[in-house]
Amino acid sequence: MKRTAHHRLLMILTVFSLFFGAGNLIFPPFLAAQAGQNTWPAMAGFCLTAIGFPVLGVMAVTRAGDLHQLAARVHPAFAAVFPLLVYLAIGPGLAIPRTASTSFEMVAQAGLEGSARLPLWQLAYSLVFFAAAGLIALKPDALTQRLGKVLCPLLLALIGALFVGCLLAPHPYGAVAESYQAHPVIQGFLDGYQTMDAIAALVFGTVIALNLRGLGLTEAHAIRTEAALAGLGAGALLGVVYLCLAHIGGVSGGAWPGAENGAQVLSQLAGSVYGRGGMALLAAIFVVACLNTCVGLLSSCASYFHQRLPKVPYPAWVALFALISVGISNVGLNQILALSVPVLNLLYPIVLVLILLACLPKAEALPLLYPMAGWGTLAASAVLLAAGAGVLPAALTEALRALPLYAQGLGWLCPCLVFLALGAGLSLLKQHS
Repeated sequence: MKRTAHHRLLMILTVFSLFFGAGNLIFPPFLAAQAGQNTWPAMAGFCLTAIGFPVLGVMAVTRAGDLHQLAARVHPAFAAVFPLLVYLAIGPGLAIPRTASTSFEMVAQAGLEGSARLPLWQLAYSLVFFAAAGLIALKPDALTQRLGKVLCPLLLALIGALFVGCLLAPHPYGAVAESYQAHPVIQGFLDGYQTMDAIAALVFGTVIALNLRGLGLTEAHAIRTEAALAGLGAGALLGVVYLCLAHIGGVSGGAWPGAENGAQVLSQLAGSVYGRGGMALLAAIFVVACLNTCVGLLSSCASYFHQRLPKVPYPAWVALFALISVGISNVGLNQILALSVPVLNLLYPIVLVLILLACLPKAEALPLLYPMAGWGTLAASAVLLAAGAGVLPAALTEALRALPLYAQGLGWLCPCLVFLALGAGLSLLKQHS
């Protein structure tokens, strides 16, 4: 493949389209609506987990080959379980159903709000939505042509129109919610978990490489280089869009406080600026963005399970995950968001650790580094999750509260650093013994 600026731009737009979906639309404006005057420190933390780690994740998984090979650096048993948990969370368990429930909420607010048949409309919408996504996902190597050339430019144009409308109707930012008063950067860092993009990066890396091969690229080094460039470009574009959405959320939160989620934050401003047309505009933004990400997730999950169980054809996996997602998506957006918090608190720390280790060129030379850091961080996250759920003895829970940054939701960080140090130290001792 001749690596022209056109091809690189196309891949940047494709990677952006894969990442930018339901969570990316609703969490930055909701953060800003709550953070008020502390929006920008909170957004700095948010961008670290919602942009920095996803970009590194694309690089990490293309360097390792795929998520299974990366997890195998910890242990074969870890590689058998951890990728399965990741794909279920990023796939039919949480992220795929969220694309339909989020976009339907906006469609309902635009024209169906108050209807007695709303549950039936939601079921019909989810069936059509996942049927369309499934048809596009049947050809995963053609996503560059479908997402990068058509849907992504349309999405950016729609978001730009909403942002311009926000500039024409300025309002001061609102009051700072309690959770953003003392440590807005840390709270924003934790909010970035909700986009699920660091996890998605480990899933999308394989699809990105597949699309680069579809453009004619064959050399492994060239694929890694182009994937890294596409990730960096998409990260920069995500940053610009997040800043626009945060400003929209800050303005909306100042004018109409009390929204329950980011979809409501955006709908309040869109309805105020553009009226019914604004609600239709916002609904179009959500449908396009969520469809983009749903296609990528269906492709990634179906590809993974087809590789693990090749006797089941790829289209059958796509259809299965689409049908499961239809059922879960009809539970409702707020319920899905509530369920996602403990799952992400369990998975995200180990995902961040694996990404950082994969980006360190000498990490594999220390044979105990991956096992110690991987198992140790996962164990720490599981124990802290159990403590938060109130299932551990009171004395143990009280002892865990003494961990640095426990109150801020980063209690796993100190144990992780200890396990990293132990893995590196023991590896060096083993090499010199």
